[in-house]
Amino acid sequence: MTDLTGKTAIITGASRGIGAAAAHHLAKLGANVVLAARSQSALSELTQSILDDGGAARLQVCDVSDPASVEALFKTATDTFGSLDILVNNAGLIDPITTLADSDPAAWSKVLDVNIKGVYHGLRFALPVMRAQGAGTIINISSGAANSFLEGWSHYCASKAAVVRLTGIAHKENADAGVTVVGLSPGTVATDMMATIRASGINPVSQLAPDAHIPAEWVAQAIAYLCGPDGKTHAGQDFSLKTNEGRAVLGLPPV
Repeated sequence: MTDLTGKTAIITGASRGIGAAAAHHLAKLGANVVLAARSQSALSELTQSILDDGGAARLQVCDVSDPASVEALFKTATDTFGSLDILVNNAGLIDPITTLADSDPAAWSKVLDVNIKGVYHGLRFALPVMRAQGAGTIINISSGAANSFLEGWSHYCASKAAVVRLTGIAHKENADAGVTVVGLSPGTVATDMMATIRASGINPVSQLAPDAHIPAEWVAQAIAYLCGPDGKTHAGQDFSLKTNEGRAVLGLPPV
């Protein structure tokens, strides 16, 4: 298991699903976790749970689509814990699921503001800190949707394709400064987002049986793995939990 003692990790979209699972897991590995999301009540409950387990946690209400809000998040992390070692760009939206012809321009744009600009803002404010330290890991939560054409998911597919490119460019620009930037494509995960997808009834993903989805805790294990030295071997690309090779290195069951 990766030892993260003394490391400071920011996790966006931390109030539930993958973000909450990652927060618990990284804290158990010794990391100081800074939890960011738009819901203070959900963050407060999660933060208290981590503190009760003996972990170190700090919450920060944050809208990742707002650069000033993200900048304040990073200041809180460094002021509180003295460094920034890990960023998990996890915040993401898929709702509303609808065809292009029926889509609402404002709602469509909001998804891109969170899914693309949110990742960009995280990169923009993390990279100067990590470059100055000469070390750091940024994990962008990706998706197979980046390389798919899924009805009703135009905003999600387009935004995740953009995240893949941001990962590659950030790696190319910052690897020589000791910063690891890597994507993580988990496949379908048993979270609230999957419930939204199932309720839409649009495209084959909504028809998948509930047992086809992996638990968020598996994704948390992959995040921790990528925070260790092996993460560098996947830098600039997506590490996938949809392959037997990816699962094997984590000791998870095959596909």
